[in-house]
Amino acid sequence: MMRALWTAATGMTTQQQNMDVISNNLANVNTTGYKKQRAEFQDLIYQTLRQPGATSGPDTIYPAAMQAGHGARLSATNRIFTQGSYQATGNPTDMVIDGDGFFQVTMPDGTIGYTRDGSFKLDETRRLVTSDGYPLEPEITIPEDAPADSITIGSDGTVSATPAGQDTPEEVGQITLARFVNPAGLSAQGKNIFYQTNASGDAIVGNPGEDGAGTITQGYLEMSNVQVADEMVNMIVAQRAYESNSKAITTCDSMLEIANGLKR
Repeated sequence: MMRALWTAATGMTTQQQNMDVISNNLANVNTTGYKKQRAEFQDLIYQTLRQPGATSGPDTIYPAAMQAGHGARLSATNRIFTQGSYQATGNPTDMVIDGDGFFQVTMPDGTIGYTRDGSFKLDETRRLVTSDGYPLEPEITIPEDAPADSITIGSDGTVSATPAGQDTPEEVGQITLARFVNPAGLSAQGKNIFYQTNASGDAIVGNPGEDGAGTITQGYLEMSNVQVADEMVNMIVAQRAYESNSKAITTCDSMLEIANGLKR
């Protein structure tokens, strides 16, 4: 059986996986804080038919190898943490991180999750929580007598609120941000939440604007960093690569058909 059949089949499989990544990016083009992924590929093992430098005669050697490749495979889906565009909302509990860092939230099992989605809300106890009810870490509670429109969040993460009947705001909490040496090593869990892994390194926690952490801007949200035009180009490239690999398979089939039709 021709080796090219199996080689081209791996090419079709990798381009199908590439399309899976592209379609996920496009599906999340309007997801707050979403960071796009990029499919990365590697070539597969090579069968060495002749080593470079092998003796070809009494005083000569072969200057090049003779190797047969066996196709390609998906090696990683790298997440690109470039800054997304900002959308003004005017909502006092919406926040955007201008620069490096993640909001910390407490998950139901007590572990810490990390997110770039700053669309926080007040729950029934007036804590700042995500859309799924996960509270900020450290927890911040707005006093009951302070209206939501009196909440002020500074660029350094200080949260203040003005109780009813007062003119002076009171500080009610401090938002901290987590940074990672390798954010691409974080594990995406859905719901805009990432988990720390051995690849990402330990979280470096600090106040916004300090030690390389970004600052916070109130009343804005960070949108997805997916560029639709780029993804459409990637889709066309993937489609043509898939088509080319399928053409290689049909060509091999035609060659085998010719060989099977030979007669003595």
